[in-house]
Amino acid sequence: MTAPLRIPFPVVDEVSRHCAQEAEPETVHIEVHLPGRLDRDRLRKAFTEALRRHPRVLMREAGGPWYRRRYEWELTDGPDVEVVTFAPPGAAALRDARTRALTEAPPLTASPPVRLEVIPSGGPSDGRAGGGEGDSPAPPPGGTALVLTLNHTALDGPACLRIVATAAEIYGGRDNAPAAPPVRPADEPQPPPDLPSNWSPPARVAPGRPGTVPGNGLLVTELTLPHRPKGSPYTVNDQLMAATALTLVHWNREHGARPRPLRITMPVDDRPRDAGMPIGNGTRLVEVPFAPEELDPALMPELLRRTARRTRALKALSRPQLGHGAALLTAPWAPVVCRAALTRALRRTAAPWTSTTLLSNIGRIPYPLDFGEEAGRALAVWFSAPARMPRGLTFTTASTAGRLHLSLRWSRTLLGHGDAVRLRELFTHYLHATEATP
Repeated sequence: MTAPLRIPFPVVDEVSRHCAQEAEPETVHIEVHLPGRLDRDRLRKAFTEALRRHPRVLMREAGGPWYRRRYEWELTDGPDVEVVTFAPPGAAALRDARTRALTEAPPLTASPPVRLEVIPSGGPSDGRAGGGEGDSPAPPPGGTALVLTLNHTALDGPACLRIVATAAEIYGGRDNAPAAPPVRPADEPQPPPDLPSNWSPPARVAPGRPGTVPGNGLLVTELTLPHRPKGSPYTVNDQLMAATALTLVHWNREHGARPRPLRITMPVDDRPRDAGMPIGNGTRLVEVPFAPEELDPALMPELLRRTARRTRALKALSRPQLGHGAALLTAPWAPVVCRAALTRALRRTAAPWTSTTLLSNIGRIPYPLDFGEEAGRALAVWFSAPARMPRGLTFTTASTAGRLHLSLRWSRTLLGHGDAVRLRELFTHYLHATEATP
């Protein structure tokens, strides 16, 4: 019998594995709303076949002695566990699935580290979360919500969405190939952007009214996609970045925090979206800085132009996913248990220099996510990224059918649900303000 193929953990996977904790698990939540119903057996077969077509997701953490130099993924021929489960309809079903997506990471020891919960909608009340967790949208009556939870140590949101698109194609028998990315005019040569210094610690999100229960909270909402005048030098991503920065400045000012520079982490994903898309953690992280004096809503046109210059320049940089320091930490110069202790210690030491927040803009969903005549095409798709301290707050956006789907996710040791509602109000206001530029 042939031994399973083993793959050493890449840098991102290993750092995430070193810093894993139960209080705030590193999960990614994806939620897809469909207008119709799905057949249980057909969906199970389609999703299992999609996993086999993307074999890099069929993996589990291999065991090993304490003195091993690397963590390794062990590839499997099929799932070790039932991946797809079906919840009975009910007013609390979608709320409970969202809660599980934030609190229960699929274990790395069972293949694959992904969970899919299928929640049929019985009516508009299905998406209303009790216990102070929100007024979030639900699928229409007769529709279905797909709630996916993935362990971020193993893969990221865009990779999992690629698997869902393959499952939709198998299930519905319709083409779910990605749409061509929008064609943008070539950038004119630009002088190097004026970047504020990164030597001083950035602003932190000011504490609100946190509760007593640890973990993450989640608020999802649907907004109008911001208008962008034709020929604008900035993108919708730049509008989202400016709105995020202004939201946090306003929030901190309301809570008495003194002005400090902001740094916003922005994932960049250069992978193709077709069936050959590499599965795993494929994004690299860049940090977009802002000086306090730049964040003036009255100077919105200049803020958008400056943001566009910075994001273009940062995207064009060639650098490792987590920087050169992470690559050194994950080199096999010592047993993983020793490097894990060092990584956690360095993370605690570097906490004051961690970016203020993370804005992950998935952009326009490239796949139709068409599950056939009865279930239909996706009406909405939400993602949410982990919100562990010291950031404590993340913004994740995606667009479907001309609508913007925003997730606010926060650490309950920093903020409460009422705080998230206020942050959503501020974000909506400043996103609308980015449209008012000539």
